[in-house]
Amino acid sequence: MYLVLIAWFYVALMMAVAEATSNVGSLLGAVMTFSLYGLLPMSVVGYIMSTPARKRRRLAQEAAQLEAQQQALQASAADPNASRESPRDAIAPVREKA
Repeated sequence: MYLVLIAWFYVALMMAVAEATSNVGSLLGAVMTFSLYGLLPMSVVGYIMSTPARKRRRLAQEAAQLEAQQQALQASAADPNASRESPRDAIAPVREKA
C-alpha cells in the first residue's frame, strides 16, 4: 500500500529537483511542482487507500462500546440496587386493624 506512495513521492521529488536545477526553472516552480504533482495527489490517494483501515477501526470501537454497555447492563441486573437509588416503596403501607 505504501509502496505506491513512496514511489510517487520519489518521482515528484525528482521532478522538483529537475525544475530547481534547470536553467529556466526556479525554486518557486520546484515547490509548486512538488506540491501539485506530489503532495496533493499523494494525500488524496493515501486517504482513499486508508479507508478500509479506518472502517475496521471504527467497527472495532463500536463493538467495544456495545460490549461495555452489555457488561454494564449485566452488572446492574445482578445487583438490583446498583444505582444506589432508594426502594420504590420506602414507607410500608399501614395495615388496618381488624
